[in-house]
Amino acid sequence: MQTSPYLQSVDDGLQMRDSGPWVAQKLDYLRRYIEVFETSMRKKFPNRAYIDLFCGPGKCLDRDSGGIYLGSPLVALTTRYPFTEYYFTDTDAAAISTLKQRCAHSPLSTRVKYRVADANALAPFLVRELQSTPSLNLAFLDPEGLELAWASVATLAALPRVDLIIHYPQTGLNRYMPAASAQAGPTDVDRFFGGDEWRAIYGKHRRGEDSFLHRQLMDHYKGKLASLGYAQALSEDETGFEPPMVNEKGVPLYRLLFASRHPRGRDFWRKITCRDVHGQRRLPWTR
Repeated sequence: MQTSPYLQSVDDGLQMRDSGPWVAQKLDYLRRYIEVFETSMRKKFPNRAYIDLFCGPGKCLDRDSGGIYLGSPLVALTTRYPFTEYYFTDTDAAAISTLKQRCAHSPLSTRVKYRVADANALAPFLVRELQSTPSLNLAFLDPEGLELAWASVATLAALPRVDLIIHYPQTGLNRYMPAASAQAGPTDVDRFFGGDEWRAIYGKHRRGEDSFLHRQLMDHYKGKLASLGYAQALSEDETGFEPPMVNEKGVPLYRLLFASRHPRGRDFWRKITCRDVHGQRRLPWTR
């Protein structure tokens, strides 16, 4: 059990990331996936790395309820069966400094490597480092907006064994696609999707030819993941394979996409996403 307040969901006087109530569900999905991942794989793979390229300071504060939650790096660091290596990256130097202070109170602190860097620039160097010691890897790619470039996902996929949990910025795309579709040059939306094919999908939606915009966009994105050697992720079904993080009105803000080259990874994800943070079975996919 983690006894230090720096490793618990309490106010320790340090910086926290401002979040909404949906953060609890996102972090619960991550925690549960790590638990099943580590429980099942720790004896088969002696080296297991956790990669968090947008890690933040380590704790989140729900601006509405005042609830405090362990952020993704501390969720991974305090799991029952820990990883053998941790890679924490953020562009915010203050966030990394705060995270270091918290992680220093963990008996696993020597396993952690920190970088103050742009995740997209760092990805190639990180892959080279991980390739030097074969390992089973889990990458949590959860920026606050459209910061994650497809090129970085493709770079990480060069690792032979890496599961990916990817932030799909539904609200951000809704906000930026109208202007981006009118621009000729590469935009943040083009960089997120790794090309301009999204424009045709968006154009059909604007013309009223297809009302399921994000279903089509996510299937396009997952098709690109399949081209990197990942099994095609499940599409719309009753298991809620792409769980939405919703606001107080029930509107999806973003979703979590999952990719694994091994069928067991998909089975693990299906198992943990078919129920929400309250243990209730999730409803079928909604727009």
